[in-house]
Amino acid sequence: MHRMSIVPGALMVLLLVQWPALVAGQTGASALGARLLQDASVRSALEGIRAAEPKTLEDQIRLCEIEAPPFKEIRRGVVFAEMLREIGLANVRTDTEGNVLGELAGAEPRPHLVLAAHLDTVFPEGTDVRVTREGPVLRGPGIGDDCRGLAVVLAVARTLVTSGIKTPGTITFVGNVGEEGLGDLRGVKYLFNEGLKGRVDRFVSIDGTGLGITHVAVGSLRYRVTFKGPGGHSFGAFGRSNPIHALGRAVAAISNFEVPREPKTTFSVGRIGGGTSVNSIPFEAWMEVDMRSSDAAALQSLDAKFNKAVDDAVRDEDARWNQRMLTVDKALVGNRPAGQTPADAPIVRAAVAVTRALGATVTLDEGSTDANYPMSLGIPAITIDGGGRGRDAHALTETFDSTDAWRGAQRALLLTIALAQP
Repeated sequence: MHRMSIVPGALMVLLLVQWPALVAGQTGASALGARLLQDASVRSALEGIRAAEPKTLEDQIRLCEIEAPPFKEIRRGVVFAEMLREIGLANVRTDTEGNVLGELAGAEPRPHLVLAAHLDTVFPEGTDVRVTREGPVLRGPGIGDDCRGLAVVLAVARTLVTSGIKTPGTITFVGNVGEEGLGDLRGVKYLFNEGLKGRVDRFVSIDGTGLGITHVAVGSLRYRVTFKGPGGHSFGAFGRSNPIHALGRAVAAISNFEVPREPKTTFSVGRIGGGTSVNSIPFEAWMEVDMRSSDAAALQSLDAKFNKAVDDAVRDEDARWNQRMLTVDKALVGNRPAGQTPADAPIVRAAVAVTRALGATVTLDEGSTDANYPMSLGIPAITIDGGGRGRDAHALTETFDSTDAWRGAQRALLLTIALAQP
């Protein structure tokens, strides 16, 4: 019981009274938001993070104006680490995968909460990432996804340090790599498989704008498919199997897939390429394919259709010319597991309780985020939005309307305090 002694005032008394329920997996999660708001130091911290919203927006802009293309997040990571050190977190470091971590010790190592946002964007090197501002609206690639998340992570850490609130459990704040594109969640996979393996009790990522709570993980499979053949002159070698024609057959077949409406299941051929010149039969052609569903069985069924379509395309192109010339390589370049943290799980109920306690509308969502991976391991995990209103994510015209964006920072702070309880 002595470990409660560093929790401020009335909150300490409340936790002592609720000790048995909180130990049992936060069975009192549904009431956590209202209980925490009874403590004056918590209310003061919430007002503090609201007042600090201009600083949060400054951080958001500063980070967003540093390029962070997939697999090249290091420059933004270096600055994020500097910001964590300035806040006063302990053991700030960058792991071998590129994740940036900083710790705020609680009375005990457990429960251990990880609060994360991703460093990377979808935009390639050379993109103009300068941010412009028109009143409350910020405009720039990545300004909402996920510069807002990174800024809110910093705001929560800074507020906890400056307010002097000490939680029973320890919190690790993370800027992780590899969420976008072909990153394949490499940052969080490293955290859970190596860096923090066996040490995380709860995981929250901040990703997106608004005030939603994502507890259903949309899984995805991503392939890079390469068709190969001998190639040759378009006239002199006419009659040889053509890799691009095979690719076209595959794309046509994929475009005609029938998929369930519920659970929502999707497919897309996102990129294609290959060939040498207009007057050559190509020796190689490739495509990148994305398939998604929140239901693992539906995704597996779609995967089987996809593999058959590709194999049939090779067979049919060779048969067209009575040849056996083509080969195909189907490289799985992305595998995000589908799944969910049940709506009645304590971590979801805590997020709902905190949202309601702050007077916001509760919205439970599905999505593909860093939380997918811990969910697949059975670790309590959700993703929350960072506040404000975003438009045109993944586009050069992306905007973030900061009107009342402080609500997202407040909700993240209160939820962090709640999930750092036993």
